[in-house]
Amino acid sequence: MLPDRGVCPSLAKIGAPRCALESSCRRIPVSARLAGVGLLIAFLSSLGCFVRAPGVGMNMAEGDTLISVDYEIFGKVQGVFFRKYTQAEGKKLGLVGWVQNTDEGTVQGQLQGPISKVRHMQEWLETRGSPKSHIDRAHFRNEKVIVKLDYSDFQIVK
Repeated sequence: MLPDRGVCPSLAKIGAPRCALESSCRRIPVSARLAGVGLLIAFLSSLGCFVRAPGVGMNMAEGDTLISVDYEIFGKVQGVFFRKYTQAEGKKLGLVGWVQNTDEGTVQGQLQGPISKVRHMQEWLETRGSPKSHIDRAHFRNEKVIVKLDYSDFQIVK
């Protein structure tokens, strides 16, 4: 028979507790321990730390986290109103940032907003774009969590 995971086999033979707190855990009612866990999660959430159990989707607090990400779109993306459609989609989603053409024939910019909205915009930039555009690939980099937005609108930079 295999020993219990998390218990040292030599300590299990002598009846040692599974953890140093096991003997004290027996004296604390389960409801009190659960209340403590709830308080800890609430405290961590207020600090911007988010706890997710394995296999559980994004929680509401995480969806409200603000992020910033830079992007560059490759393909037929100039001369097809790509910047105008990007600005309109960004505004529709409530994002801020900017978009501009590059000398290399790509479109680049920065997105800022709630993580769920930024993810939606990233998918739009990778797969849709403007009606006459043809997107070969999209690069996203410098993604980071931010405390506040750096822009007040979504601008086309000329």
